[in-house]
Amino acid sequence: MQFKHPELLWALLLLLIPIIVHLFQLRRFKKTPFTNVRLLQKVVSQSRKSSTLKKWLLLTTRLLLLTALIIAFAQPFLSNESALQEKETVIYLDNSFSLQAKEDNETLLNKGIQQLIKSLPREKSFTLFTNDRVYRNSKLKDIQNELLGLEHSTNQLQINDIYLKGSTYFDAAKPSVKNLIVISDFQERMASKFIDTSNYYQRHLVQLKSGNLENVSLDSIYVSSSSPDNIELEVLVSTNTDLSDTPVSLFNSEKLIAKTSAQFVNRRATVSFTIPYNSEINGSLEISDSGLSYDNVMFFNMAPKEKIKVLCINQVDDNFLSRIFTDDEFNYSSSALNEMDYSAIDKQNIIILNELDAIPISLVAVLQKFKENGGNILVIPSENSETASYNALLNGFYKTAFSQKIIGENNIVNINFSHPLYENVFDKKVVNFQFPKVTEFYTVTSDAPHMLALENGAPFLLGLNGFYLFTSPLSEGISNFKNSPLIVPTLYTMGINSLKMADLYEILGKTITVDLAVSLGKDQIIKLTQNGYEVIPEQKSYTNKTTLKFGSVPSKDGLYSIKEKNRTIRNISFNYPRSESELRFMELDNLSSTSSSDSINSVFESLEKENRITELWKWFIIFALLFLLVEVLIQKIFK
Repeated sequence: MQFKHPELLWALLLLLIPIIVHLFQLRRFKKTPFTNVRLLQKVVSQSRKSSTLKKWLLLTTRLLLLTALIIAFAQPFLSNESALQEKETVIYLDNSFSLQAKEDNETLLNKGIQQLIKSLPREKSFTLFTNDRVYRNSKLKDIQNELLGLEHSTNQLQINDIYLKGSTYFDAAKPSVKNLIVISDFQERMASKFIDTSNYYQRHLVQLKSGNLENVSLDSIYVSSSSPDNIELEVLVSTNTDLSDTPVSLFNSEKLIAKTSAQFVNRRATVSFTIPYNSEINGSLEISDSGLSYDNVMFFNMAPKEKIKVLCINQVDDNFLSRIFTDDEFNYSSSALNEMDYSAIDKQNIIILNELDAIPISLVAVLQKFKENGGNILVIPSENSETASYNALLNGFYKTAFSQKIIGENNIVNINFSHPLYENVFDKKVVNFQFPKVTEFYTVTSDAPHMLALENGAPFLLGLNGFYLFTSPLSEGISNFKNSPLIVPTLYTMGINSLKMADLYEILGKTITVDLAVSLGKDQIIKLTQNGYEVIPEQKSYTNKTTLKFGSVPSKDGLYSIKEKNRTIRNISFNYPRSESELRFMELDNLSSTSSSDSINSVFESLEKENRITELWKWFIIFALLFLLVEVLIQKIFK
C-alpha cells in the first residue's frame, strides 16, 4: 500500500494522547462514611469490572477511529510498480496504400484512425508519426481533424526504420516508461534484415487485418512493337485470387477509346491496344475491383518524338553511323573536319569525332564548351592519332589521356553490365558470345569507368555522363567491332541518352531526369502543373536543352503538363509504384515485442491497466464511521 501524502502519517503519534489519558486518570476519589457496606461489596466489585472493560473498549475504538481518519487523509492506494512513473508514448500509424484494403466497407486506415481516436487519452501528450508526417508532443484535440483527413502515402517504412525513428522521439535522459505502438498491416516487404534490439522502450504491435484480400492490379505498360502506321501497347495485369477475367478500359484524356478483357492464366494477364503511330495520347488505363484502389488506374502519355541531333565530324567513311542513327529518331548530319561549321555544334545533342588524325585547338575549345553546356561527345581515335592534340581535349574529361599504341591482337571479352549505358540494354548477361577483336589499341589513363574491356584488362570503351571514348579505331583491318552485335545497342543508347526523353510514364518516388529540346532565357522557369497544382522542379538550362530532375515531387499520380509560363512544352505521366499490391503479411509471433494484438483498443486498455491506481481512502472513512458507531453502541451497552 502506498500513500499520496505519507507525511500525514506522523499524526499517528497523536494516538499516544488517548492512551495516556486512559491509563493515567488524574481524578481523586473522596471517601464517604457508610454504616454497612457488606451488602454492597458484590455490586461494587461487578461495577468496577464493567467500568474497566468499557474503558478498554472505548480506548480501542477511539484509537482505531483516529487511525482510520489519519490514514484516510494520507490517501492510501494500490498500484503496479510502474503506475507512478512518467509515461512517454510514441505511435506509428502506417498510411501506405495497402491500408486501402477494406473491412466492413471501411478502409483499414480509416478504421484504425477511428479506433485510435476512441482509445487515446484526451489530455495526455504523445508523438505520432506516419510514413510522411510527424506530430510531436501533441494532444488528441490538436491533431484529430488532421488524422481524420490523413491520406495514403507512396512510402512505407520498414520495421527497423520504424523502430529507429520511433526511438528518436523518446527522451533518453528521462527515467520514464517508454511505449512505442506500431499500427500497421505488416506487409512482408516491411521486413528488415537487421532489427533494432534496444530494450529501453517497450514495443506494442497492432496488426490491422482485412477479411477481403481480393485485389486486381494494373502493373505496367510498354510498347511491344511499332510500325509506320501503328504502335502496339501491352498492359500487364495481375490478381491475387483465382479470377478468370476483368475488363480493362483505355481513355485518351476523358474519352473512352478502347475496351477489352484481361484473361488470367496463373493469376497473370496481358492485354494489347493499338494506337496510331506518332500521335499525341494523354492516356489512362482503368479497371474496377473491390480491393486496393490506388492500382486500378495507370497513366501514360505519348507524343510525337523530338528527333535527336547527331553531328559526326569525319576523316573516314561514316556509313555505319548513318545506318544506326536513322531518320525516324535522329537528325543525323556529318561533316569533314576541314569543312566544319563550328557554329552548328551548339545546336547538337551529341558530337562524334570519327577517327580524326588530330583535333585542332580551336575545335578543342568549342567541344569543351559544348560538354559544359550539357552536350555529349563520342571520340573514336584514328590509326595515326596525334595523342597530344587528343589529350588536350581528353584531359578535361575524367583526367583521361592516351599514352602509347599497342600492336597485337586482343579479343573484347568483358562487358560491364552495371554501367549506366548498358543498365537496361540487355535482358540477361551475354554468354557463349562471339566477341569482337582488335589488332591495335591505345593505352589510356582515366577516372572514367570501363564499359568494354580487352582480354588483357585494358579498356576498349570507357566513359560516363555523356563522355565516351574508344581506345581503338573501328576501321576494318584494325577492328571488326562494326560487324559485332554490340555496336548497335552501344551507339544507339549513346544517342538516345544524349536527349533523355520521358518514358510512357515515370514512377513516383524515384529520382529521374528528363531533357527538353528547348533553351531557356535567364528569367524563364519551367513549371509542372495539374488542375491548379503547381510546382517548380529542379532544372538546369543548357545551350541546346533543358534538363528537369524529379524526386520528391510530385507526390500524386496523374497526367501533368510541363509549362513555361502559359506555354505547354509537353506532358508527362507519373504512377505509384505497385509494390503495395503484393498482399502478403508477416506473422507477429516472429517479431520480438512486448505485446501484439489485432485491436488498438486492447493495447490502450492494457496500458491503462498498468497505469491504474486503486484509491483506498474512502474505505478508511467508512472504517472510521463504523468505529464511531461501535463507540456509540459501547456507550449504550455499558451504562
